[in-house]
Amino acid sequence: MKNIFLALQAVIVAVVLAAPLAQIHAQAAPAPEALFQTIQSLDAQLFDAYNHCDLEKLGSLLADDLEFYHDKTGLSRGRAALVEAVKNNICGKVTRELVPGTLEVYPIADYGAVEIGVHRFHHPGHETTESVGEAKFIHLWQKKDGAWKVTRVISFDHQALKK
Repeated sequence: MKNIFLALQAVIVAVVLAAPLAQIHAQAAPAPEALFQTIQSLDAQLFDAYNHCDLEKLGSLLADDLEFYHDKTGLSRGRAALVEAVKNNICGKVTRELVPGTLEVYPIADYGAVEIGVHRFHHPGHETTESVGEAKFIHLWQKKDGAWKVTRVISFDHQALKK
């Protein structure tokens, strides 16, 4: 009887200790297909505007209080600052492509979604003199009043790819 009690006690302790891990695992479930498709489409729209210098469209997908964290240039705040930076530093100089197979999307309850992936940056017309860059990114998308906007961006681990 004592052995049965000890075994039962061990099982109860294991269940109690494992319960928080089950919760963590459940929270890490990828987005349903519809949400994945929505965020994938928004990413395509955002970077089509970025690549074609459509600053109005780009700005429409960014929250007023956007925070952009970049491992090389630091923190930038606000939609206007990012649109201006794209205008001055990106337009006609850099294009972005999402690395196929790297996109991950996870729902954020009562807020929207988080998008994680890897992207590459090219320098059109300067492929022989400028290296292709690659970086990881995290975008936090908020759905508010039926519209999706990026509220936070973390762009990190920028590296030049070997030619």
